[in-house]
Amino acid sequence: MFPEEALQYEGIVQILLHFRWKWVGLITMDDERGDRFLQTLEPMLSRNGICAAFIEKAARQVLWDDFDFMSNYVGDSTGNILESKANAIVVYGETGIITWLATILFMPTFLKNLNETAGKVWIVTAQVDFAFTFFHKVFDVQIFHGALSFSIHSKDPHDFRKFLQFLKPSSSKGDGFIKDFWEQVFDCALPGFVNPEGSCKTCTEEERLETVPAPFFEMSMTDHSYSVYNAVYAVAHALHIFASSRTKNGAMDNQGSLASLNVQPWKLHTLLQRIAFNNTVGEEVAFNEHGVLEGGFDITNLVTFSNDSYVRVKIGRLEPQVSLSKRIIIHEDRIQWNRQLPQVPPFSRCNDNCMPGYSRKKMEGEKFCCYSCDLCPEGKMSDKEDMDYCITCSEGHYPTQGREQCLPKTANFLSFPEPMSIILAFTALSFSLITALVFMSFIKHKNTPIVKANNRNLTYILLISLLLCFLCSLLFIGRPNEVTCLIRQITFTTIFCVAVSSVLAKTVTVVVVFMASKPGNFFRKWVGKQLSYYIVISCSFVQVSTCVVWLGSSPPFPDMDTHSLTREIIVQCNEGSVTMFYCALGYNGFLATVCFIVAFLARKLPDSFNEAKFITFSMLVFCSVWLSFVPTYLSTKGKYMVAVEIFSILASSAGLLGCIFFPKCYIILLRPELNRREQLKRKRG
Repeated sequence: MFPEEALQYEGIVQILLHFRWKWVGLITMDDERGDRFLQTLEPMLSRNGICAAFIEKAARQVLWDDFDFMSNYVGDSTGNILESKANAIVVYGETGIITWLATILFMPTFLKNLNETAGKVWIVTAQVDFAFTFFHKVFDVQIFHGALSFSIHSKDPHDFRKFLQFLKPSSSKGDGFIKDFWEQVFDCALPGFVNPEGSCKTCTEEERLETVPAPFFEMSMTDHSYSVYNAVYAVAHALHIFASSRTKNGAMDNQGSLASLNVQPWKLHTLLQRIAFNNTVGEEVAFNEHGVLEGGFDITNLVTFSNDSYVRVKIGRLEPQVSLSKRIIIHEDRIQWNRQLPQVPPFSRCNDNCMPGYSRKKMEGEKFCCYSCDLCPEGKMSDKEDMDYCITCSEGHYPTQGREQCLPKTANFLSFPEPMSIILAFTALSFSLITALVFMSFIKHKNTPIVKANNRNLTYILLISLLLCFLCSLLFIGRPNEVTCLIRQITFTTIFCVAVSSVLAKTVTVVVVFMASKPGNFFRKWVGKQLSYYIVISCSFVQVSTCVVWLGSSPPFPDMDTHSLTREIIVQCNEGSVTMFYCALGYNGFLATVCFIVAFLARKLPDSFNEAKFITFSMLVFCSVWLSFVPTYLSTKGKYMVAVEIFSILASSAGLLGCIFFPKCYIILLRPELNRREQLKRKRG
């Protein structure tokens, strides 16, 4: 009549998991059943991350009258129970184990530890009852207040409580149990019977069972009584079936009484296994193929009172027919916990929980339930308590500073609304406007000597390329897309190549003109505009060819870098081929270096409008900017990398514009008397 015991083990584990109790004590009888209980339960606990803080076995034979034995025995057991951090303790055994447990906790020698024991939560199996019999006068049942216990599902038959209220020994003729029970419970002697305990008190039969403390007698049908109740009905149904079959076969005697059946118990086994019926309470009673009652367990909460009575309140159910995750139902709002608990539900772990942001680290020499907590490493997080390891956030997310959750990364690119973008854009437009004004001034004064000197058309090409250089920096601002990524580096390197080639052509022209002024010099045949155009076209052609190969092999494309920055996704233009990018950039640097060397060597050549000095300074600025650009560019990430490139474009272009054209503009606009042919001749003379 007892349900599958394995189900009760599952229920114990589920209760521990429900309240997150990972460090528990185990108390059982020191016998074969207790060993089997431990052998079955401990592996189940381990599989669910629960450890046994201690295992206490109650001796079946205790020398109650041997003080030395009791002192040592109780002392060892009490120390294990009281000194452990385990506040949840599973108790398995028979009813006598409660008496044993109460003894070791309430021995007068250990009364000083009473408050300490009050903080424990007892999880009691269905085989155990809280009936203390005569020990309730010595022990306080309130120590077990708040205990959680399994019990076979029970339900009071109709008018059961009313039956108990009117039950008296005189109304139960021939029932010797009622007489003995009545005298023992009420400590009196019934009239006409000899009281074996010599009590001087006479029973009046007006005593009421409802006044008896619960440790002696409960007014509701207990789980054990309900099992007996169903067992009687099961046997009755089996006898009825057996008798019916005998009647059909003509085996009944003339009286037709069941007494004549002479039924042997083994003959009912097969019938009992197949029986399924509804009892008088309306609940189905059936057995499985192993002859075990099909049914679950009730989960009850022991609520004690100051008069040593108690009630067991149903707070949940353990069902065998559902999935494991839904097998147990607990109504926490119905539970009354021990009044001495510092918190509810109580904490029962070897150590404090590892909070989110930390992971567990095994402690050497300790059980796996005992661990230390380590902060998650950089870039990882844990969002739950007691995680075994930290995890990396999913793509596009980053861990918070506390490393307890992941947040979506924000896009990182040089957007137009940013102050830095506004400043760079304003600077680029301002220099573009200045370049346009210089160009207009040169157009207006195109016939003056200073404009005509050193190839006027080459000057126009240089100014236009500088204007485009300033404007192309705007392509680097804003969210990168396929178009801007494809053209911005190509445009920048090509236009810069034209500008540097123009400066180189100007420098070479100065040198050639000076050398050609000497009679019979080889350079006379190179004097003319064709040389300048040839230099610009040939140098630019090399750069254009490089860019074409770049676009054909591995063109730039928009990309997202989710790893370089912790909290941001870099929205960038992937250069495709980094080699081609640095080839294009390096080629411009090579031209600028050649131009700087030639201009430096020609800076002292005699001429009224010799640009070599100015070109030397402009190339010095240009080379300085781009030499500092490379390490700075490589050491920055995201929008700051783009800002460095824009700044380098603007600074180098402004260097060319300022060093080459501002001195000329000064003469054109402020010192026009120096912009005359006579001045040129006088200087030469």
